[in-house]
Amino acid sequence: MMKRTILAVLAAVVSVGAFACTSVIVSGKITPDGRPLLLKNRDADDLDNLVAMLQGEKYKFIGIVATNDVKMENVWSGHNEKGFAIFNTDAFNLNGKEKPEQENDGKVMKRALGICATLKDFEHLLDTLSKPMYLNSNFGVMDAQGNCAYFETSSKGYTKYDVNDPKVAPYGYLVRTNHAMTGDRSLDQGIERYMAISDLMENAAFAGSVNRDLLLRQATRHLTNGMTKTNLYDDMPESGTVDKMYPYTDFISRYYTASADVIQGVKPGEDPLLTISWTIIGCPLTTVAVPLMITKSGKLPEVVVRNGDGFSELCHYGLEAKKQLYPMTRGNGLNYINLPKLVNKQGTGCVQRLQPIETEIIRRGEQAIDALRRDVNSPKAAKAMDDYYQWADSYIRTELMRK
Repeated sequence: MMKRTILAVLAAVVSVGAFACTSVIVSGKITPDGRPLLLKNRDADDLDNLVAMLQGEKYKFIGIVATNDVKMENVWSGHNEKGFAIFNTDAFNLNGKEKPEQENDGKVMKRALGICATLKDFEHLLDTLSKPMYLNSNFGVMDAQGNCAYFETSSKGYTKYDVNDPKVAPYGYLVRTNHAMTGDRSLDQGIERYMAISDLMENAAFAGSVNRDLLLRQATRHLTNGMTKTNLYDDMPESGTVDKMYPYTDFISRYYTASADVIQGVKPGEDPLLTISWTIIGCPLTTVAVPLMITKSGKLPEVVVRNGDGFSELCHYGLEAKKQLYPMTRGNGLNYINLPKLVNKQGTGCVQRLQPIETEIIRRGEQAIDALRRDVNSPKAAKAMDDYYQWADSYIRTELMRK
């Protein structure tokens, strides 16, 4: 009975636009530290996700995978030891109205992370795939040389948009949701989220404040609707004690947001191993970001990887916590959020409670990262990162999961 109920909920989710995502690519030319950035806010029907460290044909890589993908055949964002990083957003207007026979987007990203070191390598991969490719994505790609681009990729071919080209990206960034600029524009999807992320990025660009935290801590939890311009912070209830359901559709982070990933590249001349995936595994409204790097030990925090029960401890915490935000699962209930449990004037909402915890996770993470940046080959610095992961596990379990 429980399984049928879960399937019914997932079917309802799919019907209102699963597989939708919001993304940004930022050139290192406009960031304070000169390091480029990729953001993917992932929406999917497989809400149960985890992080994996995998060995590809050539390169080791970190990637986000669905928990039920036991063989880990598909990867939905990640970076490898050469500083190559990739994500996708579905582009529903690239292949027309017909549903493809199969979808290879996640498989291609896994393949790319295993064999590609540069954007040229990725272009070669796309050029040599058999046609039709069964692809339907805006691929966001970055390498250790600071090259960043979107590849609007259909089953037949692709078009590249270089974020470092001022003619293509005059303000040093590009955004994509669920349509491609080269597709059939009458089939555009994700328009409301495109408007929201565009407004956020434009305001930040003019203010000179495009940085990691803008993407990681604001964009992933942006509570302004792009179409209506409704800002939920303007309607914050007095406290979190009295439930109040509020319309909540087409925001950047939604019921079926499964994870978020901000991949921070390296400056020219830096070791590619200094690439960082600032990863929110699970619902961004109920879980926290953790910086993940490829070290010689191959270690990652225990809370983000598959545990002995087969799932990510942090992701499952977020899924459980999310139930108070979405108590109504029947009918169109998932289009409404219990606003006092999200934010309120007493500061006890989910988003408000996790912020100081995440701040400390980031602060301590930056200390370990700085040690690696001073000498990436130092055994002492590598141990500091492993020690940080151990600390993060304990801190998250104590400060977030037990609250």
